[in-house]
Amino acid sequence: MVAEKEGPSPPKLAGERPPQQQQPLGQLRRTKQQVTDGFTVKAMMRNTVVRGPPVAGAFKERPTKPTAFRKFYERGDFPIALEHDTRGNKIAWKVEIEKLDYHHYLPLFFDGLCEMTFPYEFFARQGIHDMLEHGGNKILPVIPQLIIPIKNALNLRNRQVICITLKVLQHLVVSADMVGEALVPYYRQILPILNIFKNMNVNSGDGIDYSQQKRENIGDLIQETLEAFERYGGEDAYINIKYMVPTYQSCLLN
Repeated sequence: MVAEKEGPSPPKLAGERPPQQQQPLGQLRRTKQQVTDGFTVKAMMRNTVVRGPPVAGAFKERPTKPTAFRKFYERGDFPIALEHDTRGNKIAWKVEIEKLDYHHYLPLFFDGLCEMTFPYEFFARQGIHDMLEHGGNKILPVIPQLIIPIKNALNLRNRQVICITLKVLQHLVVSADMVGEALVPYYRQILPILNIFKNMNVNSGDGIDYSQQKRENIGDLIQETLEAFERYGGEDAYINIKYMVPTYQSCLLN
């Protein structure tokens, strides 16, 4: 049996389209789904998929800006120097801390809480603790000037900066008399970020969480800070804390 030879295919006419393979009707409908925003007319139509809401970015870190502390330090306006000790680095003050102008220097050091590079972050953090330790009655009149630097540091939403700022707030509350009560009117500026990160604890299961030993667990630090605010903030502290952080439970009333 001899196979027949196929003849040459007929020439295609100009503009003639090749035959298209038809798809089943159900498959054609599935491929034509539209993605649209919610609460629109298109969202009520058939074969439409509603696009989900965008990410709010509540925990997203914010970019840092140049601080006044860095400018003053590079200009040499601070009476401080770095001293190396057997226990680590510390600040060598060129003048007595008690004689410093707290209205000028303490807000600048608090502005340095936003710094995350050495030596700026070390000088800012250690300088604040030294000044709070020796400040006494000079600290209370400066409280209104410290609120904006504290708020800026917390608003960066950087985990390291938040932990350092919370430790500073705990020291600030116990540094002098009436400081805790003076902070109560400014809870609306300080506590919103604490309310966001309050439940950010590490669920390590059976493992060991070394951040608790190093005091770097944000959730525990926020709880300690809120309890310190309540203890030293007077009778109105709990109501104001509860207004800004609804999940907080009193450490004095319970």
